[in-house]
Amino acid sequence: MRILGVAVASALSLFATQQARAASCDDVTIADMSSMSAEFLAAMDKFILNNGFDCNADLVAGDTVPGITAMIEKGQPDIIPEGAVDVVPTLYKEGVENDKIVAVSDPLSNAGHQGLWVPKYMVDDNPELATLAGVLKHPELFPNPDNPSRGGIYNGAPGWGATIVTAQLYKANHMADRDFDLIDPGSLAGLDSAISRAYERKEGIIAYYWSPTGLLGRYDMVKVDLGVPHDPVEWKRCTANADCPDPKPNAWAASDNVKTLVSKKFYEEGGEIVNYLKKRQLTADTINKILAWMNENQAKGEDAAQHFLEANQDIWTKWVSPDVAEKVRSAL
Repeated sequence: MRILGVAVASALSLFATQQARAASCDDVTIADMSSMSAEFLAAMDKFILNNGFDCNADLVAGDTVPGITAMIEKGQPDIIPEGAVDVVPTLYKEGVENDKIVAVSDPLSNAGHQGLWVPKYMVDDNPELATLAGVLKHPELFPNPDNPSRGGIYNGAPGWGATIVTAQLYKANHMADRDFDLIDPGSLAGLDSAISRAYERKEGIIAYYWSPTGLLGRYDMVKVDLGVPHDPVEWKRCTANADCPDPKPNAWAASDNVKTLVSKKFYEEGGEIVNYLKKRQLTADTINKILAWMNENQAKGEDAAQHFLEANQDIWTKWVSPDVAEKVRSAL
């Protein structure tokens, strides 16, 4: 009986140690990507994990392709709050099928749309500019600042999956033959600056961008109709594949596939944190208000997370237990 008692005591001690370790949740890495919505989500997750779940969570820089690749190959980061999996379908499928990553939620609900955008004032003057066919007739309306004799189409920033897609669509629609160049903005800041400058001056511009974003909340832009329906087979074969030599015309899906991803290991060990991530979802109206606030106040993700958690307790408290919610409130 004494041996049994010792065994039970040892088991209870081990269980208590495991529970304490789970409560602290050790070190957690969260991908901090360059889009405003991803920056906000990462900061909010960090605040809730650290203050509500007693984690030691840190942000790590990364974007869609390198972030998902690292999660598959190295098991890090633990969490990607906003992964645009539709722009890397092969990579995403590989990670899921090889049991390396798990998609736990659709964080932006119905909020996601991406494509090529032009200012509404241009469409008001010439309605055919709402279509790619109409745009390609008029390179003179979208001058490349480095070569005004040709038109320019601004791509996304280096490292984005969407940048690969835009480049493939540029080739598929033979835009070079229509006197258009594909412009590398160098960074998200460079892309934002180009759009803002053109809009404020009421100049012509066509650029890759996505919603929800504070920039599209500030500027009235029209998403260009690419003239073909979304073809998921062609998308997987070539549109999202930088090495594919013969892309065909295609279009982004009407509702983009943005997922919160976690590593398989974190999915198995994350417990209530994984349940929180499964419930954490924002509507288009909510996220657009957050991003507009960030723009108006020149705020970073950490500021936006504090603002949202203070002002929207009716939303986020439904994602966590009452005990966790109280800890988060106290930290605010």
